Amino acid sequence: MKLSTREQDVLTLIALGFSDKEMAVELKISERTIQTYIVSIFAKLNARNRANAIFLYMRQHPNWDI
Repeated sequence: MKLSTREQDVLTLIALGFSDKEMAVELKISERTIQTYIVSIFAKLNARNRANAIFLYMRQHPNWDI
């Protein structure tokens, strides 16, 4: 399943080491919304955790430019 643009933004910030709070500030949305995006990302990628989500997305998109 394809990630939305905002989900891709969140996953990129996760890969860059941002915390939920830092992502919320950067994207100008609430931490709860960040957490909702993360749950959606995990479900779409069938990922167990953040590191696994990054790995699975990179495997599907080898030219992903973080």
